[in-house]
Amino acid sequence: MDSTLIISTLLSFILSFIFAMGGIGSAIALVPALHSFVNLPLNMVKAIALLTNTLSMSGASISNLKSGRLHWRDGIVLIIFSSLFAPAGAYASHFLNQKVLVIIYIIFLLLSVYMMLFKRTNAANSQQTHVLPSLYLAAVGTFAGILAGLLGIGGGSIISPLLILKGYDPKKTVVLTASVIPFSAFTGFLAYAGMGHANTKYLIFCAGAGLLGGTLGTIVMHKWINSKNIKKLLSFILLLMAVKMIFQLVKYC
Repeated sequence: MDSTLIISTLLSFILSFIFAMGGIGSAIALVPALHSFVNLPLNMVKAIALLTNTLSMSGASISNLKSGRLHWRDGIVLIIFSSLFAPAGAYASHFLNQKVLVIIYIIFLLLSVYMMLFKRTNAANSQQTHVLPSLYLAAVGTFAGILAGLLGIGGGSIISPLLILKGYDPKKTVVLTASVIPFSAFTGFLAYAGMGHANTKYLIFCAGAGLLGGTLGTIVMHKWINSKNIKKLLSFILLLMAVKMIFQLVKYC
């Protein structure tokens, strides 16, 4: 096994473990990590990250479905639209210059850090269950799907803030997001695989490591982790990725 594959596998395990403790998929950090630190091709990295997200978040999705915690009406709308439009985002990435994609990713990472550290939800609203219009959910799913395919992420970090900002119950948002991610991530992965960006060896090792890391991270989260501390850790990792990609962007220029 070559050193690049070993490093990629370790990064997939570590990031999936850490981000599972925060209840989200690791693709948002895995794409810049494998592209900027390991220098793997960007589209190949997106395929790896999307399959890793699919596997690492499938456990949470199955658990939510079995336990009845998922709000079916909202979940179905988000799953359908995000899954349909993730491949569209993947195909659209072929028409964008690599520098443009890196800039979009940097902006997305910095916005995610801001949402994690500084955005506060209304305490009163967090105790209520809000019903959102199907049209709004469809728009959120479409937007999340396009960005998920374009950037190689699961879409959860897009869906969550858009639901919470409209007053959706944060606890239900976590369940809903975790249930949607595997579907949009998988259809996005299929699009990149269909375009010839799937490296079988890297997919097996990285996605397998991501599944193991995500499973262990979820167990640790439920037993020992304080959510405020993990948000700070996730924010630091994303900020580090953004800084690294800014330096990479300078090289492109």
